[in-house]
Amino acid sequence: MIAEILEKVDRDKELTPAEMKSLLEISNPSELQALYDCAYRVKAKYVGKVAYFRGIIECSNICVKDCYYCGIRKSNTNVQRFQMDEEEIVREAIWAFENEYGSAVIQSGERKDAAYINMIERVLKRVKKETHEKLGITLSLGEQTEETYRRWREAGAHRYLLRIETTNPELYKKLHPEDHDFETRKQCLALLKKTGYQVGTGVMMGLPGQTMDDLVNDILFMKELDIDMVGMGPYIPHRDTPMGAAIPPYTEEQKQAVLTLGLKMIAVTRIVLKDVNIAAATALQALEHAGREMGLKCGANVIMPNVTETEFRPNYVLYDNKPCLDENSSMCRGCLTRRIQDIGETIGFNQWGDSKHYAKRVRNP
Repeated sequence: MIAEILEKVDRDKELTPAEMKSLLEISNPSELQALYDCAYRVKAKYVGKVAYFRGIIECSNICVKDCYYCGIRKSNTNVQRFQMDEEEIVREAIWAFENEYGSAVIQSGERKDAAYINMIERVLKRVKKETHEKLGITLSLGEQTEETYRRWREAGAHRYLLRIETTNPELYKKLHPEDHDFETRKQCLALLKKTGYQVGTGVMMGLPGQTMDDLVNDILFMKELDIDMVGMGPYIPHRDTPMGAAIPPYTEEQKQAVLTLGLKMIAVTRIVLKDVNIAAATALQALEHAGREMGLKCGANVIMPNVTETEFRPNYVLYDNKPCLDENSSMCRGCLTRRIQDIGETIGFNQWGDSKHYAKRVRNP
């Protein structure tokens, strides 16, 4: 059965939802490896064996949201809040540029106040100017208005990641307070497409109460939305959150199970969406030292090393056991470069690594 489905993939045939579910339910080690190898073939064919670096700048952990799973949620009083100033953000972006990262990601907790929106706009303009328009910029700054998205786009950002976390509305309600609206999240994704961004979204895998059908529907949602990028990772509890407090720390067996689910989700997403960019999330490395490399071998093609100053990293922890909190940016770059080259991948230094799907989508609207 599994061999027949994978053979269908190799013939470039579209899978049914039932076949996608069968792939996500694989537990046999040899079938798992066959799935990963198949996804890697799809990756090689559609996007190549190149890993693109996106240097993440975690510029603030101040957030107006109160998501039940997130370590920087508004109600968590055990975290020291910070906001980098403009000079620090620009300096880290320039560091990424000078160290041959094709792109940087500016990420923070969600804010909608005018001072913050204006600050991000100024930062974008400065970074574009000081890198001679050569550094690609992705934003991951949450739900905003169409006007804000447009201003940031015109200031120099060209990619935006807004994770949906789950496309099951009932499960979404269990992850968020009542003032967090599923339809608003979807509308923001539509606004991002309207304002010209390369649009990314993604989900968590291994959530309490989540089913394989939910994950299949997540992939179908991303396909229907015609997204360009995927950023998703295994759910890892944070002890200072309502969800994390209700779950004992993962056993080694549980870690392996959620890691495997994350890798299967990358593989099936690559098989179904083919030419999108897919990130190997840092959460994979939190579960297994070589987790991000494993993600690349399952179909991911983007790596997001942290370029945030070491002093800020311990206060930007969305889940427990986040890796690389005490490594400076140079250490992260050197370590990841060696590890990626060791698995036979090329690193796309000095390249934006834009989504091939986006180029096709814009060319054939």
